[in-house]
Amino acid sequence: MIEQKFGPRRCRDTRKPREYECPDVIFYRCEVCGALFPVTGVQNPGEKEILCCGSKAKRLIPTEGESVGDIMKVTYQITGGYNDNAVRVSWKMQLPGCHPEWIYLKTFTGGYLKYVRDTKRSPMVFALADTDAFAYCDEDPCLECVFRCKRGFIIYVYEEHAGLMEVPLDKMNAQWQSGAKKQ
Repeated sequence: MIEQKFGPRRCRDTRKPREYECPDVIFYRCEVCGALFPVTGVQNPGEKEILCCGSKAKRLIPTEGESVGDIMKVTYQITGGYNDNAVRVSWKMQLPGCHPEWIYLKTFTGGYLKYVRDTKRSPMVFALADTDAFAYCDEDPCLECVFRCKRGFIIYVYEEHAGLMEVPLDKMNAQWQSGAKKQ
């Protein structure tokens, strides 16, 4: 019998968390200093005002990733199986000298924000733990099966020319399509 290893970040939940358990996130940005304000739990986002540098911060409206494909392409991969669950976010810029300013991963329990330095190369890795690390199987990388363990997660990427883009983690392939188990 093979002894099963339980890592400290491994999720021990018996069911997948519901997508709606974590409230949506809305982003505001000061047009003067560039400060970022991620806001969660807002009932009426149109009524919310964030003041910075003596003026009202601009609400960033996300667009779908495909709509800014001429500027930037963003993809992701779920890695690590049960014990070392992570989301690897990769990007490819179509315009030389450009790069994402920041990437935010919305999860079941909250979110992770990472700023991207101009010297940082793709990918950016978001390590997951506890409920966010829920997985049905131990495949590494994820086979993107019909269970879609991370459905409900959203990647937000901000780049100056493209603006705010969102990429939901909803890719799905049948095992026979992915070629993962070829002999």
